[in-house]
Amino acid sequence: MGTLDGRVAIITGAGRGIGREHALLFAAEGAKVVVNDLGGDIGGQGTDLTPAQETVALIKEAGGEAVVNGDDVADWKGAQRLINQAVEEFSGLDVLVNNAGILRDRMLVNMTDEEFDAVIRVHLRGHFCPTRHAAAYWRAETKAGRQPNASIIGTSSEALFGNPGQTNYSAAKSGIATMMIVASRELSRYGVRANAITPRARTRLTLQTPGIGETLATELPEEQFDPWDPANISPWVAYLATADCALTGEVWMVFGDQVQRIKPWEMDPEALLSNKGARWEVASLAEQAKTLPRTQSNDPFAAIRDNM
Repeated sequence: MGTLDGRVAIITGAGRGIGREHALLFAAEGAKVVVNDLGGDIGGQGTDLTPAQETVALIKEAGGEAVVNGDDVADWKGAQRLINQAVEEFSGLDVLVNNAGILRDRMLVNMTDEEFDAVIRVHLRGHFCPTRHAAAYWRAETKAGRQPNASIIGTSSEALFGNPGQTNYSAAKSGIATMMIVASRELSRYGVRANAITPRARTRLTLQTPGIGETLATELPEEQFDPWDPANISPWVAYLATADCALTGEVWMVFGDQVQRIKPWEMDPEALLSNKGARWEVASLAEQAKTLPRTQSNDPFAAIRDNM
């Protein structure tokens, strides 16, 4: 008995990298999988169903069940077709893993509006559209007396801490994390949990990340544990997708053999200024601001860059 026996899952961006590893593990654990991938390059250009077809072929060769979907997840109608396909092919939907993404890296002073819009569209809108249509399906199921036990997993990134050269990507990934927190609060009444992960792994995208791609390119011998192997990410995602998992509304860093909770935005009690019931004046604020403690760097890739 697999941990996902009988569950129907959609995994976007599942033709390569982390998404493919998700799809293979989900199927091995008994899930029926809709493998979505538009098949574009890392910048989102072009289409090619071959990667998705290859993933489905691997699943079927291993005795699993899967179908190909080549819709654009950031397209409103395409996302609706994606949800409909799962319901029509496998008679339901239990899990949505939003994983598709692209990169258009550029320093802020050189980034074009098209480069910004393209990344926001694929990542943020590409999470919203499938999530919105899946939520509507689960709400209808609830109203029909069929209470779902469903899970959404969003793919954020440690770029949410702020990665130079990735204004567009970092902004999108921060939005995804918050979107999943909101979804968890709104959709719990329909039997839906929502979480986000920030995976750290060797993929087409991370190999292009400014300052760290060269480090990630070095693969370890097969007999040695490789913390950057994308297959390391999938067990946690599969756990979040199980019917018995109670976690919701959280963001999780997954890397190698580690899983760690990331705290959302929170107030800092050590950086509080109060004027005791009176409106501040700029001069007095400027003086009091000098007493504020300095924030510590929360750049997860700093150590990697420093050691290059």
